[in-house]
Formats: sequence, structure tokens, C-alpha cells
Amino acid sequence: MKGIVFTEFLEMVETTFGLEVVDSIIENSTLESEGAYTAVGTYDFNEMVSLLTCLSETSKMPINDLLYSFGYYLFDGLCKAHPEVVRAYKNPLALIYAIEDHIHIHVKKLYPDAELPNFKILEKTETSLVMIYSSSRGLYALANGLINKTFEYFGNTVTVDYELLNEAGTEVQFAIVQNG
Repeated sequence: MKGIVFTEFLEMVETTFGLEVVDSIIENSTLESEGAYTAVGTYDFNEMVSLLTCLSETSKMPINDLLYSFGYYLFDGLCKAHPEVVRAYKNPLALIYAIEDHIHIHVKKLYPDAELPNFKILEKTETSLVMIYSSSRGLYALANGLINKTFEYFGNTVTVDYELLNEAGTEVQFAIVQNG
């Protein structure tokens, strides 16, 4: 998993819960990296699982709620790191529609070893999108947070419904409808 995800996650934890909680979850997690992350590094996904689990126990919040909040937070960090990507789109649906065929291709050029989720578009209109999220990591709640923040960024409101297509959440159907 790319280091930017870890650095942004720890920034979110510090902003939301404080530096003491950041220190606590790093100390109480199993981390080969010992919690020293750089945005351009690559780290074992299990370290994120360990950090999330520890944060969930510390905060008494469900992991999927934390992942949603993180996805929402992560959008701004990704925009700062790659502003040209977001600026290339005029509306949120166009940006989301372009994830698989444009944005992920751009990401793969920058980070060839990145393991990215897949998004298969099933339906698209001017105000809606139905897609299947697929990832062995099951981070659909993070994707949901990113989707919601995308609409906020463009000044739009959205209704996002999702259906887990398997119990692990590795395949999820999202129905996204832009309001107004």
C-alpha cells in the first residue's frame, strides 16, 4: 500500500483524535515499519489493518466508520498531491466515471507497484452512476467516503447507496445519484 495512504491516515488521526492517539496506535500495532512512513514509500497492507484495528479499539468506533471518515479526509490529500488530476474534470460524476480508465492509469504510471481497486461501470446518466467496486482489501467504506467528498468538492450533493455483493465486502455495487 502506498505511503501517502499511511501518512494521510496518521494526519487524520492526529487532527481528529490527537497526537497521543497517533502515538498509542503506532505503539500498540504490529508494524514492520515501526510507524515510520513516507508518502512515496510502499508498505504492507497489514500495517494499515493493524492501525485501523487499534484505532477502532481506542476510539470505540467501528472500522467501517473510520474508513469512511478516512476516505472523506483522503480526498483533500490526494488533491494536494495531484491537483492536475482533479482539475481535468468539470463535475463529480465525470471524475468518478474516469477512475478506472484514466485516473488509475495515471496512478499506475507514477506508482507501478500500486494495488488499486477496480471499478466497473454498469450504468451512467448525466446525474447518476452505478458501478461495481472490486478489491481484495474490501475498503469499500473508504471508497464511499471518497465518493461523498468528491461531490462536496464540486459543490454538489449526492445520494450514495451500496450493496455488498459478498460478505467480505470485496465486491460492492454503488448507486450514485447527484441531487439537484
